[in-house]
Formats: sequence, structure tokens, C-alpha cells
Amino acid sequence: MNSIGPIEPQVQKTRRRSRFGCRNCKLRKVKCDESQPECKRCRSFGVLCNFNLHIPDLQPVAADAMERLQEVVHGKAELQAPLTSAVWASDASTCYQLDAKSQDFITRYLGRGLITPDDPLMTQVNRELLKLAFDYPFLMHASLAVALTYDRHLKSSLGCRRTPEECYHWFQSTALLSKRMTQPIEAKDKDPIWGTTAALAILTFSSPEACTPQESWPLRTCESSGLDWLRMSEGKMSLWHILNPLRPDSIFRPMSATYALMNSPLPEKGIEGIPRSIAAVCHLIDSSTAENNTYFLAAHAVSQIIYLPDSEITTGRVQFFMRSIHGSFKDLLRRRDPVALLLLYLWYRKAGRGIWWIELRARLECPSICSYLQIYHRDNSDVHAFLPGGVFADECY
Repeated sequence: MNSIGPIEPQVQKTRRRSRFGCRNCKLRKVKCDESQPECKRCRSFGVLCNFNLHIPDLQPVAADAMERLQEVVHGKAELQAPLTSAVWASDASTCYQLDAKSQDFITRYLGRGLITPDDPLMTQVNRELLKLAFDYPFLMHASLAVALTYDRHLKSSLGCRRTPEECYHWFQSTALLSKRMTQPIEAKDKDPIWGTTAALAILTFSSPEACTPQESWPLRTCESSGLDWLRMSEGKMSLWHILNPLRPDSIFRPMSATYALMNSPLPEKGIEGIPRSIAAVCHLIDSSTAENNTYFLAAHAVSQIIYLPDSEITTGRVQFFMRSIHGSFKDLLRRRDPVALLLLYLWYRKAGRGIWWIELRARLECPSICSYLQIYHRDNSDVHAFLPGGVFADECY
């Protein structure tokens, strides 16, 4: 096996933390200048500074309302009472008033299947979830965060950074769901909780911290492996037996075929269905199994979608590869093994063409993987054959 690229040692930097900074800066792990009533960090990030205990964490400030909100912060004006025609999402412990932008996003996006927009089953499920969201604020916040992320994907010229509105709804959903999970789960709560965990998993995957391939894993030399999104996906699946989204009264019941596909077994032996070029670079032969070859399951998982038309790439099919990232193969990815990175690259290239939330991460990590392999494994001709300009670069697409 080829040697793993060098990983630079980490130099621990001593940072002076702000003792009296606002809550937003503490949540974002940035140094607050402690200027009151509004710090510079919050102003530049576009959120309402919250030295004041009555101001929510990461509350976004709309551009056209900035002056008015600053007057509120400085005590020169009072918040107006909500309109009688306002729309609310509320439960027994909390409530959230939907502003005009949130209501617009519900009209534009949440009535369709956002995770896979062209899937009629997901559209049906999403409409049912939308009804529940008005009774479960954690689900409403998660849904709005996904809608905002999808909107950012459609307007790719805006850049890859999460907007303050996305951060706000994501944070609120996570905080409210965490609080709800400390209480007994009733039957009526199961679907909203499952829908929220699914949305949070999508948000985690689609929102890498980096904004350029050069800042992204695996080029980025830090302890983060680039696989942190796996923890959220694994956490969601740990709730499967508690929430049981396939129970007869679940709104997710129509997706039983998709769940069955996601959990169907991969071949136990051999290379049938794997392109010869991929089998060769993975050293797979007819007698190969998951026990004697670490790449076995991942290679089979990639091969499930490699020749499919982009229109047939579905959530169920891309889950095969995500399921294969565990054990020894996961360790190889963390160590940035060249063949493991290549399989991830091939999956990104194909899955990102059919699933928008995968594409948001793939647009950064695909070129980052290419650059890493070109820098640290320039002599590995077998791997380079699949990269741009290689003999197999277009064969698997």
C-alpha cells in the first residue's frame, strides 16, 4: 500500500478568551471586543448582539430592519407588538413567530421534497412534515434552515458561507430538540423528531467549515478528519428503533421501499458489478471479501451508482457508500489513504450530480482530494488514472 501523505504537527496557540463577551461570540468561538450594547463581531456577522438576556442567540438582522433593531438595542425604541395576522409555530414550551421571509420560504420550498426535489414520495412526506412543523418549533427551525441552505445552493454566486439566518435556525433547532430529548417521547412526537434529525444530518453534511478547496479536508492539515458529518448521521440512525419511521401510522411509511434499499446488503464476495479499473486499483479479485480487503464494501457501494444516469441518483442509492464508512475503511480515510480518498472522490463526483446537499460539500472536497493526491501521491499512477486528465477520468461517469 502506498504511504500516507505527511500530516503536519499541530502547534497549540494560546488564545486569551473574553470573560465578558456576548453569548453569540462564545457560541461562534470568536473573541468578542466586549463593546456594549453591540460588539463589532455581531455587527459584521449580521446578528443582533446579545449582551441583553432577552435577545435570542444568533438572531439574524434583516438588512432593511438594521436601523430599527439598533434603536431597540440602544433603548431608543420598543419592539412593536406582533401583527394579528402573524403565523406562529408553537408547542407547550416555546413558540416562534414566522416573519415575512420565513413565510415566503414555506410557500416556495417547504411544500416540496427539498432533500430530493424531484421525488414524489419525498414531496408527500415533506408536506405532512410541514403541517407538523407548526406544532413543533424545533422542526420548523430545522425545515427553515434546510430551505435557506437549498436557496444558497440555487444562488451559488453568493458563496459557500452559511448565512446568519441559517445559523440561527440551525442553532435554535438543535437547542430545542436537545431539550425535548430529555423528556419522555410520546407516539405523536416520533415523526417530528425523526424529521428534525434527518434535517440536521443534511445541514451538517452540506455545510463544511471551509470555503475554498485549499482550506478543505484533506488538504487542510488539522486534527479534523473531514468526516465529522458522520457523527450526526450515526446519531440519527441510533434513534431508528425508538422512533421507528416505518410503523403503520408514520408519515414516513410511504418511504419504506427507499429505506429497504438503503439497508439492502451488498455482495459478500467477488467483484461482480465493479468496473475492472476500480477493482484493479483496490486490489480486488474474485475471492475478495470485506474480511480480506478493506476497500471491498466501499468499492461495491460506489459501483452501485457509478453508471446510473444522474436522474436516477437517489437518497437510497447514495446511502450504500455512507454505510460503508466504518471500521478499517473509516480509519483509512482518516489517515488519508490514497485509494480510500479515490473512492470517496468517485462517490462525490457521481452522487453530487443527483443530490444537491451532497454537491455543496463535493464542490470543495473533490478538488481538495485531487490536489492532495497530486501533491502527496504524484507517483501513484493507478490512482492518478481516475483524476482529471487520466485514462479513466471519464469512464465512470
